[in-house]
Amino acid sequence: MQPPDTPRKGRGAISNPALRYSDTRVETVDDGWDAEADELPPLPTVVRADPARTIIAHNNSPDVGFSQSINPYRGCEHGCVYCFARPTHAYLDHSPGLDFETKLYYKENAAALLVEELAHPRYVCKPITLGSNTDPYQPLERKLGVTRSILEVFAETRHPYSIVTKGATILRDLDLIAEAARARLVSVFVSITSLDHDIKRTLEPRTASPEKRFQIVSALAEAGVPVGVLVAPVIPLVTDPDLEAILERAHAAGARWAGYVLLRLPLEIRDLFDEWLKAHAPLKAEHVMSLMRQMHGGREYDSRWGVRQRGNGPYAELLARRFELACQRLGINEEDRVELDTTQFRRPSPGGQLDLL
Repeated sequence: MQPPDTPRKGRGAISNPALRYSDTRVETVDDGWDAEADELPPLPTVVRADPARTIIAHNNSPDVGFSQSINPYRGCEHGCVYCFARPTHAYLDHSPGLDFETKLYYKENAAALLVEELAHPRYVCKPITLGSNTDPYQPLERKLGVTRSILEVFAETRHPYSIVTKGATILRDLDLIAEAARARLVSVFVSITSLDHDIKRTLEPRTASPEKRFQIVSALAEAGVPVGVLVAPVIPLVTDPDLEAILERAHAAGARWAGYVLLRLPLEIRDLFDEWLKAHAPLKAEHVMSLMRQMHGGREYDSRWGVRQRGNGPYAELLARRFELACQRLGINEEDRVELDTTQFRRPSPGGQLDLL
């Protein structure tokens, strides 16, 4: 039998580490019987309804450009091994490892909850971001349509919103998104990590291909949707060689703005990413982690605002300069980002009907 720390096809995490608050620990031991073992069988995806009581989350972090967000799903089948949302699965008594991408929850009453919260007399209209934690267009959305139901509420109430995604299913909703764009009610950022198919296949296995993501940018731009790209995460020696090329292709596809985020390794993600490195890029592993420590004051991660997404030190400064020069050369970020219009908001009535008075 193969030890459980063997990569599985179609999954990003290699192991299922114990919860950080658990009283028990499991240690992998090679018993010598796996020399001629077959590939590990695929892990099935288990989907459950999440009986959420609220839908809009609020934050006051100065590192992000929004104060309100909605996450239609908990867990994400995209399987990005670097996802900073993985540790939140511990709140569901699941591991941040393979559990995060195989044990998924959807908010079946998302639209009804949203109408209820927007109808509250004290609600103040501010843009809401979809995709701040898990991707609103992960594969599960094709079947369940939770994200689309939220966009339909936004359309009815004329509520502004933004989307961050790496999922191709967003094009299914282009009718709603394009209509919102004409009223200055939406903007979209497409996340693009690498141009290397082998890296994409193991680092973020169930996401859209790099080519498909540029097609998403192009389709959104052609439909008049304000669109940008987020080069994220930038991983030293792994994905950072593609930084300028991603920006060039995104600009050619119609992206008007861009941003980047350095790899973040809080809590269990550090060990999950270290496993990935040793399995898929063993010759670079120590060098990559050394550079991460150089950018975080000798640690793999510094959680301070203003540092956690950019790092500091010579290598971090080099990345920032490369990004800045590429954007200047291409004309990206020359214009201010579209300011979404909050004045059109129509509060629904408590019974769920629009109040048009």
